[in-house]
Amino acid sequence: MFEFRKQALVQRRQLITRVVVAVLFVLLCFGILVNRLWVLQVERYQGLSERAERNRITLVPITPRRGDIVDRNGVVLARSHRDYTLEMVRGQVGDIPKMLEQLEQIIHLSPLELRRFKRRLGSSNRFASVLLKSNLTDDEAATFAAHSYKFKGVSLKARWVREYPEGESAAHVIGYVGRISERDQEQLEEKGLEGNYRGTEVIGKKGIEASYEERLHGKTGWEEVEIAASGKPVRVLKRTDPIPGDNLRLSLDMGLQKLVEGIYNDPKNPQRGALVAIDPRNGQVLAYVSAPSYDPNLFVDGIDVENWRRLSDSPDHPLIDRPIYGTFPIGSTYKPFVALAALKLGVRDPNAKIPDPGYFEYGGQRFRNAGGAAYGPTNMHKAIVVSSDTYFFSLGPLIGVDALHDFAQQFGFGKKTGIDLMHEKKGILPSREWKKNSFRSPAQQKWIPGDTISVSVGQGYNSLTITQLAQATATLAANGVYTKPHLVNWIENPVLKKVEQTVSEPEYKVDVAQEHIDLVKSALAEVNAKGTARRIFAGTNYDSAGKTGTAQVFSLKGTKYKAEALNKRLHDHALYMGFAPVENPQIAVALIVENGGWGSSVAAPIARKVFDYWLAPERANIPEYIPSFEDMEQQEEISPDLVLPEDIPANPDDKAPGHTPEILAPVETNRNGREGTQNDEAGAR
Repeated sequence: MFEFRKQALVQRRQLITRVVVAVLFVLLCFGILVNRLWVLQVERYQGLSERAERNRITLVPITPRRGDIVDRNGVVLARSHRDYTLEMVRGQVGDIPKMLEQLEQIIHLSPLELRRFKRRLGSSNRFASVLLKSNLTDDEAATFAAHSYKFKGVSLKARWVREYPEGESAAHVIGYVGRISERDQEQLEEKGLEGNYRGTEVIGKKGIEASYEERLHGKTGWEEVEIAASGKPVRVLKRTDPIPGDNLRLSLDMGLQKLVEGIYNDPKNPQRGALVAIDPRNGQVLAYVSAPSYDPNLFVDGIDVENWRRLSDSPDHPLIDRPIYGTFPIGSTYKPFVALAALKLGVRDPNAKIPDPGYFEYGGQRFRNAGGAAYGPTNMHKAIVVSSDTYFFSLGPLIGVDALHDFAQQFGFGKKTGIDLMHEKKGILPSREWKKNSFRSPAQQKWIPGDTISVSVGQGYNSLTITQLAQATATLAANGVYTKPHLVNWIENPVLKKVEQTVSEPEYKVDVAQEHIDLVKSALAEVNAKGTARRIFAGTNYDSAGKTGTAQVFSLKGTKYKAEALNKRLHDHALYMGFAPVENPQIAVALIVENGGWGSSVAAPIARKVFDYWLAPERANIPEYIPSFEDMEQQEEISPDLVLPEDIPANPDDKAPGHTPEILAPVETNRNGREGTQNDEAGAR
């Protein structure tokens, strides 16, 4: 009996212990729960409340309409239009091949579109929106909308698409837009602009599209959208409208632009080259031609492999922006500036006559005139008119290369002109310091007299851009007043209806006497009236001034030059610089026809047509354009298309600037310091 009572007591104590432990465990759990509730409901309430609100409400960016680009007369060069696209979210589609098969029954999908879609699909996550088809017509959009219930995970969206109505015309000026790359994104973040590009898929890559990106882009709008548990939008709680980008009105005249492009692109005799025309009174660029060109529309949705290879592998290098990126020896078009340097330094009386037997001897070497012509006693005026190489061969050593460098740089040579385009090159305006820094061996670093002789006729190490030559010509026409060239003439805000004119004020005046400028101008006027360009400019109803030039591409090292025996790519470059009218210049032009031959017969006729167009009597009564908003089309906003277009290769715009054609390299000089010339003709004709 005693044992039974003892056992019952033990069991009772065990039960009490278990109950106490259980109660304590329950109290502990309850305490933990209460503590957690306290943390969530009190300590972290504010943060979690905001987080929950964000989960319920999402911000949807509204892409602004990109500003238009037009020429000085309102011709549309770049604009944005609505485009309907089909997108698919992979995670919401069960059988993709079956979906595509059903979709093709109502909307045509080309083999290229299917290949691009599959490529995008492979690099996207399950919940990313993948572009299936772009540029749907209104009928196609309506057809899909009527059958959309059959295609879960496929949606119809709208976006702004860039369009270049003039195609290849002025492509290097306008440039193009392309997909925002990682590098672009990094640059936007550095500038603190990434928020304004939410929902934006493209950015300016080249030309005006790139250099005026921030003005063209506009300001992104936003919608606060309430989202249901299913992920579908319920309602718009708040909306901030986007602000469209500014419109840009260029100084270009598309009539003049197309006239010149038509000459370079003559189907019977297409030419490569560049031309820049500037109004010397204000720096406005009137024409800017780079030939051959390309169609910027190819880059809008991502250029395909075939077209990319056609452009990038072409021996004519259509992607190169020749006026600011191509560098050339400019031949005899450099002589007027050499003459001005000599006048400034007083190294020779301009009226003094020196013998010109057809060659110049120095250090036992003969440097010959073009064609071996002998001009007899020659002063500075005559030397410019007949383009006497001998005169300038002898003038160069008197000036000295460093003094010539410093003087010529005032006209814009050897430095960036400041034109409102990206990737402008400085070119090479040689000096002793330049050569020392450009070569490794002491023998190559040494500047020798033969180098100066070659440079004095625009050859040798000279390697300059056509924009620099045009700017120097405009500065000379303006009596030494340097005004930075520019392409954008007006910036128009479509919302505020505010118009801003981009006026370039004169930056400085070249340190040269007016009498010296008048002397050189007089000689240049006689070039067109009685000199090397007299036949081309005969019969005009205006007076003009200019200088022809023929720059060597290939060194025959003393062998007689015969164009017919050489590959076309080794023929001389044809150049011309000039302005008109002489007394009150309204236009200055510089141009090159690559491997075109003689400047007087190939380049000068193009300049004559430019002057004829710009100075035609019927143009005299055309008033200067002042923009008005009375007829401006209402800008629209559009919800974003979040798809990034394909871009092949990943950064196609990167290749052009770094891919300089071999024809743009400076002419090599021979070991003896003399330029390697054709027919011993170191001068440019």
